[in-house]
Amino acid sequence: MDHSSLRAALADVVAIPVTPFDADGGVDRDTYRALLRRLLDSGVRAVTPNGNTGEFYTLTPDERRLVTELTVAEAGDRAAVLVGVGHDVPTATDAARHARDAGAGMVMVHQPVHPYVSRDGWVDYHREIADAVPELGVVPYVRNPLLDGATIARLGELCPNVIGVKYAVPDAARFAAVARDAGLDRFVWIAGLAELYAPSYWAMGATGFTSGLVNVSPAVSLTMLRALRGGDYPAALEVWEQIRRFEDLRAADQAANNVTVVKEALAALGLCRRDVRPPSRLLPEPRRAEIAEMVKEWDV
Repeated sequence: MDHSSLRAALADVVAIPVTPFDADGGVDRDTYRALLRRLLDSGVRAVTPNGNTGEFYTLTPDERRLVTELTVAEAGDRAAVLVGVGHDVPTATDAARHARDAGAGMVMVHQPVHPYVSRDGWVDYHREIADAVPELGVVPYVRNPLLDGATIARLGELCPNVIGVKYAVPDAARFAAVARDAGLDRFVWIAGLAELYAPSYWAMGATGFTSGLVNVSPAVSLTMLRALRGGDYPAALEVWEQIRRFEDLRAADQAANNVTVVKEALAALGLCRRDVRPPSRLLPEPRRAEIAEMVKEWDV
């Protein structure tokens, strides 16, 4: 895909697939591909393997490569593949090159987890990754509220293949300022905090949003997308009310159960095991029952 096609792919529901585990604790390849097919058959056209909902930080390098390859093979020409990469620069650049060689069109660079991140160092980190794969679209994942629009603009000037920004700071006013200072039209702005923040960020200039909930109900996420694209905010807020409790459970205690809640819902639907890896943990039985009851009311 050329950059214009990749930009168009980001202005959509960007699904973050879960990584299902088998009874022995390894990646369940067949179930993973079945979950991807379910997303693709429902109309999802952009997927991010090795995202946070995919338990990126609990996967080994070999597992991350496996998930990338499985995703590209299953997606084919049906969806754009945006592979999550991160950790140290050599690890991230190696993963980006692997994504390119596997056939992915883009990489999403996870927010650096180093405790000491300067603005110039943030630019250097992303520039090294972007320069390693000039053929790919690159999307920084921004979770740092101190990162300003001027810094993102500078990265864009240095790296023309940085085509989008996944913005995940929970502050719509801050997002509006950063996007305008960086270049509202220079990048595709993706609301990185999923459906609960999508309406407010859309109003400020986002044209896509990420989703973990889409694993459970693609129809719900795509309904919100259609409403936002049509400027029908009352319809979008109907979806918002429908999913509010589910997303609040994911966000509670600094998102301690972000992945666990999604996998529990999938387990209630009989689609995958509920297993997660530390530092995530399974939910207590009463919460499991609440989630199972909740998803019965959705169009899944």
